Amino acid sequence: MEKLSEKELHNLAMNIVGEEMEKQGFEFLGINSELKKNPQFVGLKNKELHFVIVRAVTYPEDPKKYDTIFMQTIKEHALKFKAKAYWAGVGLANARDYNLPVSKNDDYVVNYAGLQEV
Repeated sequence: MEKLSEKELHNLAMNIVGEEMEKQGFEFLGINSELKKNPQFVGLKNKELHFVIVRAVTYPEDPKKYDTIFMQTIKEHALKFKAKAYWAGVGLANARDYNLPVSKNDDYVVNYAGLQEV
């Protein structure tokens, strides 16, 4: 069983969030898929700027929980650009057994509640 790396999990989360944002009519102004480079998405919707932080977490972590101090700094940065800040936590689990790591050989389950405004 070849488990997904942190970068591969991050890219999977980026794809999930990006597809959802596309469906919601976002125009992408910037996409940054590097780990620890924030925000991951800068998007425009209804003439409003949106900064989106994407994080992949594995079971049993709660994808809706975020570091409030970190997100406050992102929100302050967004406000300088008259933008809104969002958290997009994507929970990933091995579909065969939640206690196993997410791997290249197994299906996975996604726990994503959409963009959370900060």
